[in-house]
Amino acid sequence: MGIAGSGWLLGMVLLLGILCAESKYMVYNTSAGIVAGKINVHLVPHTHDDVGWLKTVDQYYVGSNNSIQGACVQNVLDSMVTALLADKNRKFIYVEQAFFQRWWRDQSEQIQSIVKEFVRSGQLEFINGGMCMHDEASPHYIDMIDQTTLGHRFIKEEFGITPRIGWQIDPFGHSAVQAYLLGAEVGFDSFFFGRIDYQDRTKRKNEKSLEVIWQGSKSLGSSAQIFAGAFPENYEPPSGFYFEVNADSPIVQDNIELFDYNVHERVNDFVAAAISQANITRTNHIMWTMGTDFRYQYALTWYRNLDKLIHYVNKDGRVNALYSTPSIYTDAKYAASKSWPLKTEDYFPYADRINAYWTGYFSSRPALKRYVRSMSGYYLAARQLEFFKGRSDSGPNTDSLADALAIAQHHDAVTGTEKQHVANDYAKRLSIGYSEAEKVVASSLACLVNSKSSNGCENGDTTTNFQQCPLLNITYCPASEVDLSHGKNLVVVVYNSLGWKREDVIRFPVVNEDVVVHDSEGKEVESQIVPTVDAYIDLRDYYVRAYLGSKPNDAPKYWLAFTVSVPPLGFSTYTISTSKRTGTGSTKSSISKYWSSENSAIEVGQGNIKLTISATQGNIINYVNSGKLIEESVEQSFSYYTGFNGSNDKPPLIPQGSVTVIQGPLITEVHQQINPWIFQTTRLYKEKEHVEVEFIVGPVPIDDGLGKEVATQITTSLKSDKTFYTDSNGRDFIKRIRDFRTDWDLEVNQPIAGNYYPINLGIYIQDSEKEFSVLVDRSLGGSSIVDGQVELMLHRRLLLDDSRGVDEALNETDCVLKDCRGLTIQGKYYYRIDPLGEGAKWRRSFGQEIYSPLLLAFTEEDGDNWMSSHTSTFSGIASSYSLPDSVAVITLQELVDGKALLRLAHLYEIGEDSVRSVMTKVELKKLFLGKKIAKVTEMSLSANQGRAEMEKKRLVWEVEGHSGENPKVARGGPVDPKKLVVELAPMEIRTFVIDFNHPSYRRRFDS
Repeated sequence: MGIAGSGWLLGMVLLLGILCAESKYMVYNTSAGIVAGKINVHLVPHTHDDVGWLKTVDQYYVGSNNSIQGACVQNVLDSMVTALLADKNRKFIYVEQAFFQRWWRDQSEQIQSIVKEFVRSGQLEFINGGMCMHDEASPHYIDMIDQTTLGHRFIKEEFGITPRIGWQIDPFGHSAVQAYLLGAEVGFDSFFFGRIDYQDRTKRKNEKSLEVIWQGSKSLGSSAQIFAGAFPENYEPPSGFYFEVNADSPIVQDNIELFDYNVHERVNDFVAAAISQANITRTNHIMWTMGTDFRYQYALTWYRNLDKLIHYVNKDGRVNALYSTPSIYTDAKYAASKSWPLKTEDYFPYADRINAYWTGYFSSRPALKRYVRSMSGYYLAARQLEFFKGRSDSGPNTDSLADALAIAQHHDAVTGTEKQHVANDYAKRLSIGYSEAEKVVASSLACLVNSKSSNGCENGDTTTNFQQCPLLNITYCPASEVDLSHGKNLVVVVYNSLGWKREDVIRFPVVNEDVVVHDSEGKEVESQIVPTVDAYIDLRDYYVRAYLGSKPNDAPKYWLAFTVSVPPLGFSTYTISTSKRTGTGSTKSSISKYWSSENSAIEVGQGNIKLTISATQGNIINYVNSGKLIEESVEQSFSYYTGFNGSNDKPPLIPQGSVTVIQGPLITEVHQQINPWIFQTTRLYKEKEHVEVEFIVGPVPIDDGLGKEVATQITTSLKSDKTFYTDSNGRDFIKRIRDFRTDWDLEVNQPIAGNYYPINLGIYIQDSEKEFSVLVDRSLGGSSIVDGQVELMLHRRLLLDDSRGVDEALNETDCVLKDCRGLTIQGKYYYRIDPLGEGAKWRRSFGQEIYSPLLLAFTEEDGDNWMSSHTSTFSGIASSYSLPDSVAVITLQELVDGKALLRLAHLYEIGEDSVRSVMTKVELKKLFLGKKIAKVTEMSLSANQGRAEMEKKRLVWEVEGHSGENPKVARGGPVDPKKLVVELAPMEIRTFVIDFNHPSYRRRFDS
């Protein structure tokens, strides 16, 4: 036959072999739906993609730095497309929009079209829908809303849909605010999560109460409840059903011509696992979460085995398996018409086993936590100013800061549970975002001060060079550190992002001692010169070198302090100049030093608040508020817990040496060097009835080989009876009782860690006469370990990894050139004592002022004509109007289409304050001065659907033990299009998209 003939024959044999192989191709029946009367196993293919953890968000997306972790989100999404195209019955859910949006921008129109069809048909479902899966302990509720809105509006614009399901499967405990605000109020029908206390989980399994109706808000009650389910173990598949490449679970081997055929065994394993879960679950529907961290990078390995399982399990017939999503599962649960147990409060603190409480992270990376919080308040103000000026899509805008803040809310970001290089990446993104937003603020203020219109920024010049000072906390502000001795004036514009008039004392460093301050009317303003302190100079020199890359100029010797009065959503202007005569102008502070050898008590304060300090003990021993007729013993101390392998003992750190008292007409300061690495300033302000405590902690020493968790305790004589109250994400306060849980009989094994709770706004205790409140400037952990005492953890520096996956100790270290030190923290907390029932006013109003500090912008002028040639005062609302002090504007933002996004929040809970916990009103006509409102549309919280549409779709669940209709809950009524008045009930947040028909309003003023 010859060589050619034999080659032809060989080719025919090979072809016949291929055809024979193809003839054996197995078609698996994956079309199963729900079957009545059987256990229905809802198989939910998913991936959990951390927006940063061991690698940065971009490294996770592109798949770089794989020596740390082999993870590439691009591969996950690419592989998903191929797998879903292969079988229309397959399904997949996706959560993190920070990744999906990166991937979406990289796709061709053809792939985008295919994915849109997946979404339309239900093969691909967006779950949660935020930019990240935010944490629930450390973020502020405004940040949670903003990051969710960013993701939801993208999904709505690109796909025309609204996510239905909350999916918080990995955060380390779950908050009440997440359930009612970021669940029910965004329009979710259900909410699923993975991590609850191991003792709680055991009890709920036994009672079949892993799935509940969660009523997270006392004020909104049943109107904001949601079906919520905790997984039986975690968010991974049942043991033995893990099908990633190289996984050790047995695959389904169904080729009888090959060894290890195991269909019968695999079906039996499946049925056994299904029955086991069904025995702890109500109804005949159970969910299997088929995936985990960064899985489906090669999706075929999962779907090949899931296809086979569905096919063979359903042929077996004992249970029914189907491709599903959390939405399908929720609808099945709802259709069962069962009643469900009621859950209130939250799921904090969380322990995954005995002696393993996840509460230290409440205070981890305090510098990053503070940076996130300060940028959050700045973003709120920057969006307002961007709104007044007009948004620029081509020039600087606030989008970059929005994106950075959204990613920073991830449950391995603001929590501090990431590797150090990832924490650095989050901070870098925030810095880039701030730089862009800073330009928006500067150009907006320039436009407003140069505008001839009283209605805002119209034809305003944006060339005025305003500078800001993000490093005021370390006494660094080049814009204010200018020499005024040669006739220049320093102009300070002070912006107030709150909806009510604000009077406060502002402070910034200056180099001239003899200065005078004038307001916009030319009147001299009382001011005070406060000397700078060595502890702050050291902080400045080290960290400014890190910031600039070089040594800063000589530190200024003084702080200038003066009182400002700023209108709501507006600014006031002040000028600082050299006083004409030596000795006039700002009042110089007096300085007194007291040594521990002196047996004396020092009384400080010149308003209603007086503090008594013991020179011998070196700390405060008494608090008096003459205005409220309160006197209380108060003692504040520092201590530390030793790190892992240490003990719970925390002997107090005794103040060293002396106490320095600085007094003047506006500010009184008490300086204490607690030890070589803790310095504290206790500060009282004129006309303010609270105490401000500013601390510098660090570098925490580790030369003894021990990690340390530094805490401060403020002790009173209040008989608090084991009870204290902490906030939920800066919103509702929840009652806590030491060594107690509402939902189960707690077995106490960690009396300290097991009683720590997250604090974003504050903590308070009370007895039959008084309440003692402490407010904070960032997210941290705290408790009341002893009756009458509040404890806050301020800093952590540890030497051992916690064996939870990071593989790195929490030992934050800064290096400037070759000078490496442990991280130093500067921060503040505030406290006050009120008669019982009267503390809420301060907690709510001043808490809002902490979140939204006055924004300072500086420029210089030659001469004295600034006030006459510029707009020196401005308010975005009617001059005769301010918002009720129970309401905050938490969003005022111009959208891309020129409409405005407005959110109004009632700050009080029902029954919290006798005067303010009531229905209140906001007049939109006065809120939008000079703007003609054409249309007001009320939206869901994340602004991706109309509120009325959302309410029509809401599933109403039956609660166990509750018969008939739910009690009526107060809510604000519809907005009359003529009156344009918004009603807000206690704890209600209402979101609106507002259309204007004033043509000039939509002008763009590019800088």
